[in-house]
Amino acid sequence: MPKGTNQKFKLYRLAQIMLEKTDEEHYITMPEIMESLAEYNITADRKSIYTDLRDLSVLGIEVEGEPIGNRYHYHVVNRQFELPELKLLVDAIQSSKFITEKKSNALIKKLEKLVSKYDAQKLQRQVYVSGRIKTMNESIYYTVDAIHNAISEDKKIKFRYYQWNTKKEMELRHNGAWYHISPWGLSWNDENYYLLGYDSESEKIKHYRVDKMLHIKLSEERREGKECFKNLDMAAYAKKSFRMFGGKETSVKMLVHNHLAGVIIDRFGKDVMMIPADKEHFTVNVNVYVSRQFFGWVFSLGSDIKIVGPDEVVDQMKTEAERLMEQYAGVSRRGE
Repeated sequence: MPKGTNQKFKLYRLAQIMLEKTDEEHYITMPEIMESLAEYNITADRKSIYTDLRDLSVLGIEVEGEPIGNRYHYHVVNRQFELPELKLLVDAIQSSKFITEKKSNALIKKLEKLVSKYDAQKLQRQVYVSGRIKTMNESIYYTVDAIHNAISEDKKIKFRYYQWNTKKEMELRHNGAWYHISPWGLSWNDENYYLLGYDSESEKIKHYRVDKMLHIKLSEERREGKECFKNLDMAAYAKKSFRMFGGKETSVKMLVHNHLAGVIIDRFGKDVMMIPADKEHFTVNVNVYVSRQFFGWVFSLGSDIKIVGPDEVVDQMKTEAERLMEQYAGVSRRGE
């Protein structure tokens, strides 16, 4: 049998064929394998292909042959990722606001290469990236990588920070001034990625939306703020913040209706202590950063939750309620 022009790629192409064309439900016969190799200008006899199929196990590709009728049918088993696992990854990519639509589609395409063409079609059926709210900052992946590098090298970073104006234009905050921050961690909160860092100028821990950071650069200066972060539980920090807005950390006591127990656990975790107050209510003490966003969360739960202490926070809540009443005092109801 004359050799094809691409014989040296034989094992690579065989692996590609088996991974792309077979799975737990789809098989390929020996004549079909030979035909597929021929499409790449590779010739092979049955004996050499049998040997190559066994050799694929060295590459971590396990191939099984099953007799069906008068022929053996071959397929790949035990892939690195199972289809349900990849579906979870696709869902995570789709739901991540900080991953742009363009990058989401590119990442999903890469995941499709980890399964057969048949399972790739199943993944495609659940892809609905278009129309979702996504960041428009294509450089976010390099920003995240730069932050990780700065943390591992114990270096400060500098970057510019932007916001949107009413014309839907990006404008730099602080007149385009550079932010000089010591990065200590990244946190996922409310569908956004945040940098947690130390601002030496204000001597405070601050956080920044990663997708709003631009032109990030590593500094030659060593990081500062180690003492502040040494005992900081970043997960707890995010839990205390509402939509990552800061404020004074305070232990707040609330009276809550029993049917909101799940809401409290979802927000503050299963370790939160809920003490029965009567047959229909319980009290809970939680550490939060008191802000309008926290009050907004309480308002959203209606009359089934009430802040009862400390007095300072109760007064702030009353002031916020009065502000809202005044703000809407002159707004007529629809139809009146």
